[in-house]
Amino acid sequence: MPAESTLRHGNGASYQLIETLRWEPDGGFIRGARHLERMGQSALALGFSWNAENAERALQTAIEHSPHALRVRVVLDPDGSVTCTVSPFSPLASDALWRLRIASARLDSSDLLLRHKTSRRTIYAAARSEFGITDADEVLLLNERGELCEGTITTLFVDFGDGHPLATPTLSCGLLAGVLRAEMLEKGLAQEAVIMPHEMTKAREIFVGNSLRGLVRAQLS
Repeated sequence: MPAESTLRHGNGASYQLIETLRWEPDGGFIRGARHLERMGQSALALGFSWNAENAERALQTAIEHSPHALRVRVVLDPDGSVTCTVSPFSPLASDALWRLRIASARLDSSDLLLRHKTSRRTIYAAARSEFGITDADEVLLLNERGELCEGTITTLFVDFGDGHPLATPTLSCGLLAGVLRAEMLEKGLAQEAVIMPHEMTKAREIFVGNSLRGLVRAQLS
């Protein structure tokens, strides 16, 4: 039996699928097709009902007539119902530098649900709560082997100054298959690697990122 078949909770699932997109008046949805493709693939893997046209209509209705950039959150229920909520999108300053800390909470690399973006956020909330807002802009999580996995809302990217693409934790470490991550891997701007915390001292630059905000320079405390 395929490993992912054990995740097919279907209408009995106690969680929802989520996508968070940015919409720009002059550019439309940033990576919109990739977001819908990921949601559809997760729906298939998890046994959710899915209709791509319904999702596209919900997105278009959500941003209708807006003259400003928006953050659009799409939620898919197990029965296929799609809801969207919008809020203004405020970009970070071009020179933003996020402070990173590493949580004691650990991810389980064998938990295949981590690869899908869902409303099951308990472990991420616990990691974020370990540090105050003034102590960290983002918190990184390790797995049971002590390997770096991801941030609570971002993917990790590391420039080791060796002439290779940015290193990003391999999916088998136990992490979300991020939309920005997938695009960067596809374009050869990143490559998968197992990254241990002590190796971060060798980093020339550190970034965290997601499809909503893109790459953000960071430093590990």
